[in-house]
Amino acid sequence: MSEGCRAGCGACCIAPSISSAIPGMPEGKPAGVRCVQLDGDNLCRLFGDPSRPRVCERFKFDASVCGEHREEALATLRWLEQDTR
Repeated sequence: MSEGCRAGCGACCIAPSISSAIPGMPEGKPAGVRCVQLDGDNLCRLFGDPSRPRVCERFKFDASVCGEHREEALATLRWLEQDTR
């Protein structure tokens, strides 16, 4: 997990779209859809696994994106997703 990343947040696995294949989601995932690899505690089942998509692996915690709490991260990531279409 990235330094500063909040365990159990999962915002980066819900809010953005992911166009690359994910195990269990061969077409990727649309924005706002929970990744099938996100477990009940909002932790990635693929963390550290070579099958984890590169885009997920490259995402790093940043206070300007992740904010102070999960709801702030979800709101910012939703806004970025819409603003960058």
